[in-house]
Amino acid sequence: MLNQEQRSAREAIPGTVNLVLSLIATTSALGLLWFASHAGSIIWYVAAIIAFSFINNTIFSLLHEAVHGIFHSNRTVNEWAGRVLAAFFPTGFALQRIAHLGHHRRNRTDAELFDYYRPGENVPLKFVQWYGILSGLYWLLPPFSCLLFLVTPTPIVKRLIAVSEGSQTAHQTSAEGMLLGYKKAPFARMRLEILFSILFQLAIVYLLDLSLLGWLGCYAAFGFNWSSLQYTDHAFSERAVYDGAWNLKVNKVVQYLFLNYHHHLAHHQHPTVPWLYLERYVDLAKKRPTFLSIYLKMWAGPRPLPEPEQTHAEIAESPVL
Repeated sequence: MLNQEQRSAREAIPGTVNLVLSLIATTSALGLLWFASHAGSIIWYVAAIIAFSFINNTIFSLLHEAVHGIFHSNRTVNEWAGRVLAAFFPTGFALQRIAHLGHHRRNRTDAELFDYYRPGENVPLKFVQWYGILSGLYWLLPPFSCLLFLVTPTPIVKRLIAVSEGSQTAHQTSAEGMLLGYKKAPFARMRLEILFSILFQLAIVYLLDLSLLGWLGCYAAFGFNWSSLQYTDHAFSERAVYDGAWNLKVNKVVQYLFLNYHHHLAHHQHPTVPWLYLERYVDLAKKRPTFLSIYLKMWAGPRPLPEPEQTHAEIAESPVL
């Protein structure tokens, strides 16, 4: 994490802004969960879960800042904010950080390639994974991974990581690369953070008297909305670690609700730049694909890898991510 002295004054971490946004977004999310659980009509229920799907993406975008250490210049504030924001997903903060920073190292390499299939790969599995992303089922992966990690003894977790190495299925699904990131993970801290997220969710269900229909509706809508963007910002882009993403054109309201998350190429090229300044790194005069154009293409399914296949060197871990 860069400290405040090392960072340009023009791009200082907007810690106060992020804290205020977090307070507004989390309060709004809790209110919408309550409203969806107590709505008097189907129209208000649908309105509440749609609104939640966007507000919880604002929370995820703030979590994304904390993962990169650019939510707040005070490390303690950054880490605790990350834990609280992760509880709204819900996931564990350290688990999310390891997975996401690993994504930055593996981006568009063979270890993380969902939009193309290579000779010898299990094509039906590739399609199942692809439509799992598009349908929103992909959102279930972090919470279920957290539960599995919480109840599985450490020796078995390490054994699963070892077994994934060299597995064709694990490699094709990107599970190999992701699991290897947890080899030296702080298991005790990760479990405490996961337990915190579980207790947080149980507390809001009890204190806000949330109904199962209200909670499930909100998170199903959020999962679909969140998952729809998670590979649209990479699909069919250049196969390059830092340049393999899109600066997507999208409605300004959505862009701001997602805190410039659609400027994803700029983020991958400059991962330590806070969301507030990402637009400075986007050539707005240059033609950019719209979110909808890439998203609709994705529904046709993954494609055969074009020939000749580009080769990629192993990506070294970068301390600045």
